[in-house]
Amino acid sequence: MTFKQLEAIYWVVRLGGFAQAANKLHTTQSAVSKRIQELEALFETPLFDRSRRTARLTEKGDEMFLLAQRLLEQRDAAVEQFQRPEVTERHVRIGVTELTAMTWLPRLIGAIQRHYPRVIIEPHVDASVVLRDKLLADEVDLMIVPEVFNDQRFVSRPVGVVENAWMCKPGLVGPCTRLRMHELAAHRLLTQDDRSGTGLLYNRWLRSIGVQPDNLLFSNSVVALIGLTVSGMGVSYLPKKCLAPMIESGTLEALKVTPALPPATYSAFCKADQRSSLVSSIARIAEESCDFGRIFQTA
Repeated sequence: MTFKQLEAIYWVVRLGGFAQAANKLHTTQSAVSKRIQELEALFETPLFDRSRRTARLTEKGDEMFLLAQRLLEQRDAAVEQFQRPEVTERHVRIGVTELTAMTWLPRLIGAIQRHYPRVIIEPHVDASVVLRDKLLADEVDLMIVPEVFNDQRFVSRPVGVVENAWMCKPGLVGPCTRLRMHELAAHRLLTQDDRSGTGLLYNRWLRSIGVQPDNLLFSNSVVALIGLTVSGMGVSYLPKKCLAPMIESGTLEALKVTPALPPATYSAFCKADQRSSLVSSIARIAEESCDFGRIFQTA
């Protein structure tokens, strides 16, 4: 049974004749008749009462018409779903770090919903290494984390850059206007551990410049690090732009340290062997939406 055969019986009934159906289907009346005959031969039963001058369905023909109507509607809905992104239906699980959740995650979800109103987004907020493991286990479809994973199992797309700076409670490190990194390392440093993408990036960087701090306090929560820094517990690397209001108000002090921290590039990662046009499109939307400059942005 083919869609051409189903279209033949559907339009003959809808339009009231073989000639009208042929015109609708851009074919000949004999071709329409042949398709109907093929259906009748397939089910070994007449679909039209040929004793009458007009096309009139038999009882089985009426059943076939209803079946054809239902199957053609389902076909058209499936074609529309693949051709029009706004009718795509799917749950997409996106893994993000705490910093993205604190800043532009609502913007991202809002932009995705404008492009794909029927796609449901499930955010997973966790440390970068945990999100990497979830992506490998197919527990998330996409993750947006610092570009620290050189893994051929992934493909990635850069979405934005975070400029971090060493910060502390005003006056904590004294009146020095500029510090060298080995001088700063004499203070307690509040850092993220190797489960964090930012932690991985800066822990590797500190080792590369020969700095091995002795007094460290680890936390994988950016919010916790901000709170500990504000309270004077130590010096931490924090995102400069989104915390600018706290610097301007005197709650935090941004230190001038040489060498400066390298920027942290964030990328959208998906599995190389499970590429999806929808997920790729969401990665592109993430690049357009990315903004680490303000906390708690609205969609």
